[in-house]
Amino acid sequence: MFRSVREDVRAALERDPAAKSAIEVALCYPGLHAVWFYRVAHVLWNRNFHLTARLLSQFARFLTGIEIHPAATVGRRLFIDHGAGVVIGETATVGDDVHMHHGCTLGGNDPRPVKRHPTVEDGVVLGANVTLLGAITVGENAAVGAGAVVVDDVEPDQTVTGVPATPVDEVS
Repeated sequence: MFRSVREDVRAALERDPAAKSAIEVALCYPGLHAVWFYRVAHVLWNRNFHLTARLLSQFARFLTGIEIHPAATVGRRLFIDHGAGVVIGETATVGDDVHMHHGCTLGGNDPRPVKRHPTVEDGVVLGANVTLLGAITVGENAAVGAGAVVVDDVEPDQTVTGVPATPVDEVS
């Protein structure tokens, strides 16, 4: 647990040039607080304390403005920059070293209890107000530009922008 907290703080210090110290990051970064609450809620969820996990995730949402469903799968060193308005749905998967800006939604588009939220692989950068919808995959080290709406898979190392999102080299 303490190792992952140190990793999270270190990742924020590396990715945010405004971060001045580890203590500032630990005390003042709501994206980290939301991830830490999520980790506790996720353990509770996996032990079938679903209501307690949901209550904890809603408390975290109230405090941070960030909603991470306790059933979602979140990797190591997720950095949610500024954070307000981020939503990570129940069947979403977020890999390691993902950098997510404020307003991102990893949303579902199927009312059935199936894999209906995105998979975001390792090293992805999601710009502000990005919307990822459905059981799509954003490949390793891809980037999604601010305000993009992604409804199809994104290849590894690819940058997409727009509504609907298209690869940068295809934007007219």
